[in-house]
Amino acid sequence: MKTNSLPAWILAVRPYSLGNSVILILVGSALAWTDGAFHWLPALLCLLFAVLMQCTANLVNDLWDFMKGADKPDRLGPDRAFAKGYITLRAMKAGIAGFTLAACAAGTGILAWALHADILRYGGWELVAVGAACVVFAYFYTAGPWPLAYHGMGDIAVILFFGLIPVGFTYYILTGTWTWEVSVAALACGLVINTMLMVNNFRDREEDARCNKRTVVVCLGAGVGRWGYFALGAAAVALCLTLLAGGRPWAALLPLAYLAAHTATWRKMVRIDHGEELNVCLGETARNILLFGALFTVGILLG
Repeated sequence: MKTNSLPAWILAVRPYSLGNSVILILVGSALAWTDGAFHWLPALLCLLFAVLMQCTANLVNDLWDFMKGADKPDRLGPDRAFAKGYITLRAMKAGIAGFTLAACAAGTGILAWALHADILRYGGWELVAVGAACVVFAYFYTAGPWPLAYHGMGDIAVILFFGLIPVGFTYYILTGTWTWEVSVAALACGLVINTMLMVNNFRDREEDARCNKRTVVVCLGAGVGRWGYFALGAAAVALCLTLLAGGRPWAALLPLAYLAAHTATWRKMVRIDHGEELNVCLGETARNILLFGALFTVGILLG
């Protein structure tokens, strides 16, 4: 692959994972739609911000996992552009800065729209704080003197920044409010998306232990990875079922189909147990996350 080429950058931003950001904004937007408060422009800006921030986080992860010794050219998981030498250090740093600035521009657009609509409770400072937190998370998930992913905090960070914040604040930006149903939906999404991190950490547990990357699986053992993966998906579906109390039967019941696919992948993961073959489970997990997002969004729209 040619150095710093478009295919190299496509590999670096990990397009297979970007669907995670898409479903989060779709779920938040669907909730706003059913509550009669959907607006296409801020929803589109939220989507742009989420995708750009995920690209930033993926690039930072690509760079710093290699620099910390967690990613080597012969790693078990999918190829990493920087580790393979497909992107130079100078270009990677410029790319990280560019994606960060683009995300901040989208965030500024969100803030401008929300201020014009006059629906914010705290004058926009809450959006500034959340936007800044997203940037900090994108960098300090794997970079800095105390990276979250290296100290057993990766799962909490994913549930927060790939669940509660994007779903909740998409709804808040569109409606100016926050409900218990939004919290349930956001947490369910965060748990489902964390299955991707869990299967990654389960596959890489031996490599991570050697480079002192203290993930939950490294700290608590492979058994936590096996059962934790299943528990995340099951807990998400259980949370969806609570929406029956809010008069949303479709949103509560359609995700049950996801649980069947999730369980099948979990059984395969347990059977394979270790090695590069677990990448099959990673691909299925990405597919299952998209399935959950589609079912949940349609269920919300149906009521």
